[in-house]
Amino acid sequence: MKGIFQNKWSVIGIAVFCAILWGSAFPVLKVSYEEMQMMPDDIIAKIVFAGMRFLLAGIIVLGMLLIISPNRLKVTKKQLFVLIILGIVQTSLQYYFFYNGLAKVSGMQGAILSSAGTFFTVILAHFYYKNDRLSWKKVVGIIAGFTGIAVANWGQEFQLSFQWDGEGFMIFAGITNAIAMIMAKELATGIHPFAVTGWQLTLGAFLLLLIGVPQMTADSIVFTPLGWGLLIYSAILSALAFGLWYSLLKFNHAGELSMYKFIIPGAGAILSAMFIPGENLNFFIVVSIALVAAGIIVVNYKGRKIKETSQT
Repeated sequence: MKGIFQNKWSVIGIAVFCAILWGSAFPVLKVSYEEMQMMPDDIIAKIVFAGMRFLLAGIIVLGMLLIISPNRLKVTKKQLFVLIILGIVQTSLQYYFFYNGLAKVSGMQGAILSSAGTFFTVILAHFYYKNDRLSWKKVVGIIAGFTGIAVANWGQEFQLSFQWDGEGFMIFAGITNAIAMIMAKELATGIHPFAVTGWQLTLGAFLLLLIGVPQMTADSIVFTPLGWGLLIYSAILSALAFGLWYSLLKFNHAGELSMYKFIIPGAGAILSAMFIPGENLNFFIVVSIALVAAGIIVVNYKGRKIKETSQT
C-alpha cells in the first residue's frame, strides 16, 4: 500500500479521484434536496440531513482507523476537548452555512463558491505564521480566485446576484473552513489525522442532530429509496475521500497535493450540469472555473528549487 501512495502516477490518479468525489457532493446534495422534498428555507431539515450524513461518515472513518490502528482511537480528556471544538467549528458551523447556502444557489455556483476556503486559508496563514507570508505570487492567485468567484455570480443579463443566505452562506462556510484548518493544525497535534477527522465529524454531527431533531416538523424530509441511497453515497464519499487524501499526505508533500484541488470546482460544475435539471455550463461558469483553478494552482505551486530544498 505504501508503494501505491508513493508512485507518481498512482498518486496523481488517487488525488484526481478524491477531487472528483468531493466535486460530486454538489449535485448529490442538490438532487437530494429535490428528491426528499426539502424546502430551500427549511433550515432545520438541512441541519438534520447534514447531521445524518456526517455521523455516518464519522463512524466509517473511525471504523477504518479501528481496523488500521486501534490504539489511535484513544484520546485524552484534553484532546477530547480540542476535538469537540473542532467538531463545532469544522462540522456543525461550517456545514450549517454550507448546506443552507447550497439550497439557495445552483450546484455549479456552489462548487465554485466553496473554493473560497482555499484562498481564505492562505490569507489567514499570512497573519498567523511568520514563515507563510503572502508573496506576489500568492496575491495574484488570490485575486484570480476571488475574481472567478465573482464571475460565477454574473448572470446572462450582466447583473451581479448575491443573497446573504445563499452566496453569503457559502462564503461564510469557506471562512469557517479556513479557521478550522488553522485550528486543526495548531490544536490537534499528536492526534492521528483519521482520529481527528472521525471524531470531529461524529461530535459535530451529534450537535447538529441534537439541535435539529427536536425542531423537525412532520414531512420536512421525505425519505425515499433514492434519497437513502444519495445520503449513504454522500457519507461514503466523505469518508473515502478523507481516508485516501490523508494516506497521500502521509507520503507526499501537502503543497504538491493541494494543487489537485483545482479539479473540485470544475468537477462539481460539470457534474451539476450533467445531473441537475436546468443547470447548464455557460460562458461565465467556464471563465470562473478557469480563474479559480488557476488561482488554486498559483497559491500552492512551488518551484523546482523550493521542492528540492524541502525534500532535502
